Amino acid sequence: MSIDPKYKKYLGIFNDTYGGMSDTGKIIRDAWAFGLLAETETCEGWTAQGIEELWRKVNLEWEKYQFSVGKLPPALQEKYLSIQAASVNRAKAAGWNPDLGDDD
Repeated sequence: MSIDPKYKKYLGIFNDTYGGMSDTGKIIRDAWAFGLLAETETCEGWTAQGIEELWRKVNLEWEKYQFSVGKLPPALQEKYLSIQAASVNRAKAAGWNPDLGDDD
């Protein structure tokens, strides 16, 4: 998670590594898909505790579908995949290479 060292707050999904290709970015994208957050909410300025609480809510939603994209209802699956595709496209435009790991 990209944290502003001065204020210890999250920088927001679009200011995070490659536009949110991080664990925190995934939590936010999943929250968008499940309707827990408006897709305009970037979580900029959130504390680690706020992100953790969001993760708990996202996790509860995933439990309903056994943590499987394939078990999402068709409309929710379509929304989820659309959000993921847009995020991947943004990340690639920012130089992200999905074939490289964090340490590459």
